[in-house]
Amino acid sequence: MAVPELIRITTRSSPMALAQVERVRAELAALHPGIRTEVVPVTTSGDRWQGALSALGGKGAFTKEVDEALLTGRADLAVHCMKDIPADRPLPAGTVFAAHLKRDDLRDALVHPGGLTLDELPDGTRIGTSSVRRVAQLASSHPRLRCVPIRGNANSRLAKLDAGEADALMLAVSGLERIGLSERISETLSLETMCPPIGAGVLALQCREDDSATIDAVAGLNHQPTWREITAERMLLHVLQGHCNSPIAGYARAERDGRLSLRARVFSPDGKTVLDAHEWAGPLDPATLGTSVAVALLRQGAREVIDAIPH
Repeated sequence: MAVPELIRITTRSSPMALAQVERVRAELAALHPGIRTEVVPVTTSGDRWQGALSALGGKGAFTKEVDEALLTGRADLAVHCMKDIPADRPLPAGTVFAAHLKRDDLRDALVHPGGLTLDELPDGTRIGTSSVRRVAQLASSHPRLRCVPIRGNANSRLAKLDAGEADALMLAVSGLERIGLSERISETLSLETMCPPIGAGVLALQCREDDSATIDAVAGLNHQPTWREITAERMLLHVLQGHCNSPIAGYARAERDGRLSLRARVFSPDGKTVLDAHEWAGPLDPATLGTSVAVALLRQGAREVIDAIPH
């Protein structure tokens, strides 16, 4: 099938989202020399709202307007961070993921103006984060630190840190790398110290399911090991039926020999309850692995922990 002459790409209008689109444009140009792309930025309700995400109906606040641009035909391709896509409800009818790009670093970073590490921070240090996942894990591992809510894109959070609204920040390593600010990182946290969100470091390309020309054009960008990891992770989230206030963390790893592992944790918001499951699969279907790990967590009481959290 002929490659379209022009692909219109929609995304959030934040500096990070636009940097992510530039990666997609570069990879498309390498795959299809001569293809033209243009950017259709949108401002989402999640970007405009500075309160708790749950008041907007959760993470979908970052994707609704992007989905609309795709469905109404203003754009042909949407670029999403997988960690922002809710797994407890399906993709909007009429759309499909056509590719998942090779995964970036999935770890969290500490940004401290004085260059301290997490373990060096004095008691009472204010950590700026609105992530229930980070808050719960810090409450469990570093209870003497204090989390303060901070919202906005990475650039605006860094500006708030510099203005003294927090003493340190927690941000995604991949996000800081995408906006060219990785020099702000004072410590890259191990996956043991801070288990990442489901879908961390993965960009997904979404198309209208009847737009076979665009689907075919971008399918070559799909990274199969990343697709396997994401499939396992999102099935885990789907079976757990977590919501945006549920501290759920986890990551899958596709090994070169084809084996796939999935590690996942469910926390109570105060960090006092920590449920943990880790399983390996050989050539097993990734969705089966995600289901199996979710069931292991449910056997430990994950349903009660999740359902006890207001949302």
